[in-house]
Amino acid sequence: MSVPCVFRTLQPRVIAAAAAATLCLPVGALAQTAPAPQRAATAPAPAAAPAPVKPKPQAAAPAGQGSATQQVAATKASGSDDVVARVGNANISTEELRAYVGALGAREQAALAKDPALLSQTVRMLLANRLVLQEVIAKKWDQQPNIAAQLDRVRESALIEIYLQSVSTPADSYPGEEELQKVYDANRAALLVPRQFQLAQIFVAAPKEDKAVEEKAKKKLDDILGKLKAPNADFSAIARAEGEAKDGGDLGWVAENQIRPEIKAQVIGLAKNAVSEPIRLDDGWHILKLIDTKAAYTRTLPEVRDQLVQQMRSERATMMRRAYLGELLKEHPPILNELALSTLLDSVRK
Repeated sequence: MSVPCVFRTLQPRVIAAAAAATLCLPVGALAQTAPAPQRAATAPAPAAAPAPVKPKPQAAAPAGQGSATQQVAATKASGSDDVVARVGNANISTEELRAYVGALGAREQAALAKDPALLSQTVRMLLANRLVLQEVIAKKWDQQPNIAAQLDRVRESALIEIYLQSVSTPADSYPGEEELQKVYDANRAALLVPRQFQLAQIFVAAPKEDKAVEEKAKKKLDDILGKLKAPNADFSAIARAEGEAKDGGDLGWVAENQIRPEIKAQVIGLAKNAVSEPIRLDDGWHILKLIDTKAAYTRTLPEVRDQLVQQMRSERATMMRRAYLGELLKEHPPILNELALSTLLDSVRK
């Protein structure tokens, strides 16, 4: 079965939120999450495993007590009566794991609850981080001047990002019902779900440039058509017999705008449970059965509420951040030495 030739190539809209993170820093790092694209006519992509937890911030070490990174390593390696996992002298406590899971998004938490194996995988990743941290300490890698400078820069960027998030988070009451309704009404056209078709397919491979394969495929196609025209022919059984998937070539529900024009022209004219004539594409012959049809409809506000709220809050946060930075620069106008900048640019080019 050649699904890619039946469907258009889509570019799904994905709203992703990413947080800055760094491994083994003196400050905590933020976990990264990203929503998975919505299933069209293919199986959904597997959920990514949760990002590893990074060491929490530690106070600066007094003279003679080692670096902050060493103190972090010592803390993580210390004994605990509540250890849920250990490798070497690296431990993960129940409290740490609970805090990590609590910081995840709702989607990631639901994935962990549904599949306990993901939690085990997460713990292994956390332990791997602990081992890496111990190796860093043993080699005093973080004390190299260039590495220490990079850590300072990343720490500074992380602090700035965390602070900006704190001053640009919309109030919990936003958006209100009236605002939500207005945005929904203004975007009803974009919330239209096109007509959908539930399809099954039998595919006979026959690349046009291969004449020998083409002749062999034509004989196979004629044999299949003869079986389909027999009284009480079972499309699914014939599809399975011809090497299609165990589901009998079922393609599931496919939106009208995802179907190739050559296929759509045939599908639209089919009655329910009818079978199309063979359709020749570059990769071979496609025979389709229309199992059912769903009419186009506009998604209701309850259906899109969570997604709409998330998008509105994200847009409001972006506006608040820009406004905050604008006011800050207005109060403290920057002064640039254009001559020095030009000289610096010239030296970089050389």
